[in-house]
Amino acid sequence: MEPSFIDFLIPASGFSGPLFTILVLALVLDGLFGDFPWLFSRISHPVVWIGNLIIWFEKRLNKSDRGHADLILRGTLTSLAVIFAAGAMGSVVQFVSSFGDVFWLFEVLLVAILIAQKGLYQHVKAVSVALKKDGLTGGRKAVSMIVGRDPDTLDEAGVSRAAIESCAENFSDGVVAPLFLYVVAGPVGICVYKAINTLDSMIGHRNARYLYFGRFAARLDDVVNFIPARIAGAVICLAAIIGSKTKGKAAWQIMLSDAKKHKSPNAGWQEAAFAGALDLSLAGPRQYGDEIVDDPYIGVGRRDAGAADIDRALSLYTTSCLINAAWPIVLKLLWVGL
Repeated sequence: MEPSFIDFLIPASGFSGPLFTILVLALVLDGLFGDFPWLFSRISHPVVWIGNLIIWFEKRLNKSDRGHADLILRGTLTSLAVIFAAGAMGSVVQFVSSFGDVFWLFEVLLVAILIAQKGLYQHVKAVSVALKKDGLTGGRKAVSMIVGRDPDTLDEAGVSRAAIESCAENFSDGVVAPLFLYVVAGPVGICVYKAINTLDSMIGHRNARYLYFGRFAARLDDVVNFIPARIAGAVICLAAIIGSKTKGKAAWQIMLSDAKKHKSPNAGWQEAAFAGALDLSLAGPRQYGDEIVDDPYIGVGRRDAGAADIDRALSLYTTSCLINAAWPIVLKLLWVGL
């Protein structure tokens, strides 16, 4: 029998085997326990291990007296070393899981802690709760935990938009992309993705310190997120059609017209879909420390967002997570049918 397209898409274990079961269990586990605070208050999270490794290399290799080409090379070697280490960790988990039965639990746990559905929800919800309970001061404090911009420059609308933008962008980075890479390449794929994403968040900045050293990491992150970001945008639009307080048609229209306005080749798809679905204007001018980023607004709706809009965004996010979790089931049905 000739191999089908699904055979090339799905890892060796296949959706007729343990991969599908592992994925479902991992998503349920993440939905129940989120960031596993009881576990990672005692030991370091794998992303923290990756971050510490990046810091170790960066302190030794990122020297301001080096030329641009040398810094690019050093940053590239740093990225490759960190990616290799993460891939090796994934390989160990995949090998242990290959023994089957109870050993699958290692892979289930790995996937559950690297897909951040509930964790993202909780962090964004905290901003809404803080705004309602403690006003602008509480909202600024809560939003500072999830965005890099200066919270003291934000009014209530700015705090609310920042929380919604974080929810939109991290839906792809924290939920869609890890699941996609796991389906395509198993534990190695999801670990490598987390390494690339962490590299970008730590050294992929366009400032004097990382412009050249982090260039490879930033470009690689753009590449690996190209497909997941567009899947995320489409999923959000589908969720907007289903939702009772969202606009599905506007989500599609704004996504297609405004995604390109974002400075990132990928983040604009999710933010534009959220902006259209919620009838808001997102992005726009923002301040990071002493730097003011004069970006255009995405969307044509209101700019005066509030805590209620964060709650609407979270409802849209929840529906999007359910749709995102469902597409592997569709692949399984295709696998069985083919």
